[in-house]
Amino acid sequence: MEIVGGADEVPEVRVVDVDDLGALHLALGEVTDGEADGLLRDAGLGRLEDATTGFLDVAALRAAAQPSATGADWSQRFDGMVEHARGKGWLSGDGTALQVHVESAAGA
Repeated sequence: MEIVGGADEVPEVRVVDVDDLGALHLALGEVTDGEADGLLRDAGLGRLEDATTGFLDVAALRAAAQPSATGADWSQRFDGMVEHARGKGWLSGDGTALQVHVESAAGA
């Protein structure tokens, strides 16, 4: 997932690389942590915990990503990703949010 934007762009949230279920992270463009948190919340996709950790809503992420998925087995692979995250302790206790690493643009 990416949050991109800059001086001349309105920041937006985009779910990208939806078929790569082995590398989930949150990439921030030139936005502040506060802007990124607000955009995630407004989109209903999650929130920032701090500058290095975010939480993405599992159901919202699935709904945003699935229409762009190309594999017939994508749904099963998505479920496998969620279970892998559970095993690593990267899933919220209620199972509704995935903990992800935040990658910030240099100088943002």
